[in-house]
Amino acid sequence: MDLELVLPTGSLEAYQAAVSRIAVLSAEEELELATRLHRDNDLDAARRLVLSHLRFVAYIARGYRGYGLPEADLIQEGSIGLMKAVKRFDPTMNVRLASFAVHWIKAEIHEYVLRNWRIVKVATTKAQRKLFFNLRKARSRLGWMTQEEIETVASDLGVTTENVMEMEARLNSHDASFDPYVGEGDDDHFGAPAGYLTDQRLDPAMELEEEQWAEQNEVQLKNAMAQLDERSLDILHSRWLADDKATLHELADKYGVSAERVRQLEGNAIKKLKAAFVA
Repeated sequence: MDLELVLPTGSLEAYQAAVSRIAVLSAEEELELATRLHRDNDLDAARRLVLSHLRFVAYIARGYRGYGLPEADLIQEGSIGLMKAVKRFDPTMNVRLASFAVHWIKAEIHEYVLRNWRIVKVATTKAQRKLFFNLRKARSRLGWMTQEEIETVASDLGVTTENVMEMEARLNSHDASFDPYVGEGDDDHFGAPAGYLTDQRLDPAMELEEEQWAEQNEVQLKNAMAQLDERSLDILHSRWLADDKATLHELADKYGVSAERVRQLEGNAIKKLKAAFVA
């Protein structure tokens, strides 16, 4: 294998042709390289392991072309997963690198698809991620899904029917521009969210309400604090407001009481302040 090989980047077809010409390693060659990497941190061996499996990455990436994302980007993300797999590969596991790397390659591609398939993230939880990739395959076979088919998919994937229907709705939805560009005099922009959503940030009535609410809270807080004795005020200030906050034991030494007594005084003072806002 030519270790000075520079893979073409300007053309996807040229790249795929180049990686297809890289020799596939035998089991013995792979074991030797993996051992050198694992034992001696041999970067030359790591490079040969990665190069020899780039055709495998391209093969996996082709399976994700249906998501409407550039195949070159899918290959690039899958190659990152391959490099992570090579770094973690242990030759003593008695398994081929391709079998070990498939998880890492798909994981990176999955992350890329989820980040870029829609503007709004379509899947965040583990169950939603599982549904996203598996439901698309099921839908391509089933077409329009009946209730019976939804229940079958839910049973096969180990999720609820509600999860399936929610993901089905997400897959059928489309991103909409908040404020799309339209020609001058065109009234179509009223169909976009910018045409009918109200901006509440500069509403004078809401600003006045917030100011009055803040003033009322300030008055209530001052009145409540005026009901506390000097020691309780000092404990609250020292424990919550001071830059260099005091510990219970420091205040206990200051007032000649136990730390538990200071904690009780602090708790009683806080309860009085909370009661003032509830009333």
